[in-house]
Amino acid sequence: MSDPNLPIDPTLPVNPTLPADPDLEADVDSAARPRASHLSLSNIALVVAGGAVGTGLRYLLGTHAPTWDGVPVATVAINVVGAFVLGALLMMLTQRSPGSVWARRVRLGGGTGVLGGFTTYSALATDTVVLAAAHPGRAVAYALTTVTVGGVASLLGIWVGRRARPAASKEGG
Repeated sequence: MSDPNLPIDPTLPVNPTLPADPDLEADVDSAARPRASHLSLSNIALVVAGGAVGTGLRYLLGTHAPTWDGVPVATVAINVVGAFVLGALLMMLTQRSPGSVWARRVRLGGGTGVLGGFTTYSALATDTVVLAAAHPGRAVAYALTTVTVGGVASLLGIWVGRRARPAASKEGG
């Protein structure tokens, strides 16, 4: 059996007090090295499927939400909600089952896939440039507010995720 703490690069030192990299699969290839999760077709499929769902949700919200005085509020709301949910999700996964295959799959499919497709900082950049053409001051405020509130939402999500408790199991039926 191979040591799960083996680094990918055998020339790197091994620190047994540190946890194994959660992005490495438990399987090992023929060279007895951990396999990186980005090489797993099932993990790639989770990210792709999640990304399609998140992008679809973002598109629906973005095309049906009005702008307020030229400010695309849908992009702000999407990024802030996504930052909050991602913070909470990652904290809960870290606390409940760090390094488990299940947690890795939820993180890849839900975090990287769905929330990565849902949040859209490229649209924030584009919206800022478009808004700046007509209202430069409003564009600066829009960008700074979105990033600041998104950061606070992420921290709030982490705080909420840290306080979330797993459901108590019922013993005896």
